[in-house]
Amino acid sequence: MKTQSSGWLNGAIGVLIFSGSLPATRLAVAGFDPIFLTTARATIAGVAALALLLIFRVHRPANRDMMPLVWIALGVVVGFPLLTALALTHITAARSVVFIGLLPLATAIFAVVRGGERPRPAFWLFAMLGSACVGSFAFLKHDGPSSLIGDLYMLAAVIVCGFGYAEGARLSRHLGGWQVISWALVVCLPFMAIASALIAPAAWGEITWQAWGGLAYVSLFSMLIGFFFWYRGLAQGGIAAVGQLQLLQPFMGLALAALLLREPVAWSMVVATSAVVLCVAGTRRFAR
Repeated sequence: MKTQSSGWLNGAIGVLIFSGSLPATRLAVAGFDPIFLTTARATIAGVAALALLLIFRVHRPANRDMMPLVWIALGVVVGFPLLTALALTHITAARSVVFIGLLPLATAIFAVVRGGERPRPAFWLFAMLGSACVGSFAFLKHDGPSSLIGDLYMLAAVIVCGFGYAEGARLSRHLGGWQVISWALVVCLPFMAIASALIAPAAWGEITWQAWGGLAYVSLFSMLIGFFFWYRGLAQGGIAAVGQLQLLQPFMGLALAALLLREPVAWSMVVATSAVVLCVAGTRRFAR
């Protein structure tokens, strides 16, 4: 029981940190190309992760863990940041965070496929109802700015992120939460560093401080520190169960988008997010 409570606490801290990711990305893509932003944030986080691994003299992962680390890197280090950055060139941060309501479902599916968890049938009923709410919102006309390609980018981002969450949590059971994300970042550090150098902006002086702040946040908090808590929480409390804490993320993200970016938050977004939370919250008691 103590371990499970600790899992929920760590998961909640991770969600709180992640809730600032999309608004920060929105700030960053105003000054940086989405592809450069993806490589730069991974490079900065990778350098910090390598320093931590060296300082604490962490042993190299076993050979059997290397391929899972590659998959994690492709999911949460490359895939999710790139797809969300591309999405945010077409849609607002406020619209994009509603799609985060799909992450509990995606994470739960991969918890079964990769983590060996078996939620009860009622879990899937509530999860599918929540998914239907988000899907209806995304593809129906509403009173805020929209883009089909932006929505599709966000949907793809949710899928690869759910996979990366479940795979990372599974590996965290014997490697440790912060070690998993650190090694995943180090695995792709050489490629990300070279790519960043090749596609670096030509005019650094034209980049605003807001864009730099966004890059700093997504590099250190979204890409590294948040995962320390998140992977540990998923490993302790169960991937499908603790994954439901992501339902809080749309509300936090909507509030941050309105507060920091002064973006309009349409009532349809609030209603859709509320419906998702009400539908999928029922999965919590049936996760195991």
